[in-house]
Amino acid sequence: MTDAVKEVKADATVTDSTGMGYLQTVPRRLVTLYLPLSIFLFVLLFPFYWMGVTTFKPNDELYNFSANNPFWVRNPTLANIEKLLFQTDYPAWLVNTMAVSITATFLSIFASVLAAYAITRLRFKGANTVGLLIFLAYLVPPSILFIPLATIIYGLGIYDTNWALILTYPTFLIPFCTWLLMGYFKSIPYELEECALIDGATRIQILRKITLPLAIPGLISAFIFAFTLSWNEFIYALAFISSSEQKTVPVGVLTQLVEGDVYHWGSLMAGALLGSLPVAIFYSFFVEHYVASLTGAVKE
Repeated sequence: MTDAVKEVKADATVTDSTGMGYLQTVPRRLVTLYLPLSIFLFVLLFPFYWMGVTTFKPNDELYNFSANNPFWVRNPTLANIEKLLFQTDYPAWLVNTMAVSITATFLSIFASVLAAYAITRLRFKGANTVGLLIFLAYLVPPSILFIPLATIIYGLGIYDTNWALILTYPTFLIPFCTWLLMGYFKSIPYELEECALIDGATRIQILRKITLPLAIPGLISAFIFAFTLSWNEFIYALAFISSSEQKTVPVGVLTQLVEGDVYHWGSLMAGALLGSLPVAIFYSFFVEHYVASLTGAVKE
């Protein structure tokens, strides 16, 4: 065996011992891997557990902690869910939230794809500056924008309708989605598009047949972000919607289940739990694409 081969093997042994080989023993894995993950999962999942426990607790257990365990249910009940579904407009709120979120998300993704592709591929003067300005628009607080937007909504005559939110949400969805897709489009080799241009393809054909199929993880990531933000948005939904049947879940649950200083905690937690489950389930199916797209967005 030559000295070079021995040196390579020695380097590999050192690398393994200082890398993942460090986790070979159980105590080390327990301290450096399992314990931090357990703490993270506990912090992450405890709010859902608390919402679930509170949802099925009767009122006497909710308000009497001295005689009942606050972390467990002795006599589960469906009264809180029944109150939420049949004594409020929660089903209508859920439908409104779904319709607004899906429509606003598709409009935002459509506009973001065109903007991100133009900035990254057309190579016009000041493209990088335009991309930076678009992202800076995302940083403007909604509390500043909702007053001028309210004037526009009143002028268009769409106040207290779903369209008031559908046309408003893209103002904060498009900037971030554009920035995200810009980073992902930059990770796609430009040589593929140059070959298509030589063959006579138009920019629209290249975008539709080459770029978008390769950017599906980025599109999924942008869709998840836009959908989640639309689903949980509160300020615009509170300012632009007044009638109970037109409200979204975040606003409806708060305004209808809080009466002065009386909080219907069981129904509030039931509304929060049922409202968060669709987003959590949807996200769980695409989490790998979401992480991959974020990697493509930031590596440039």
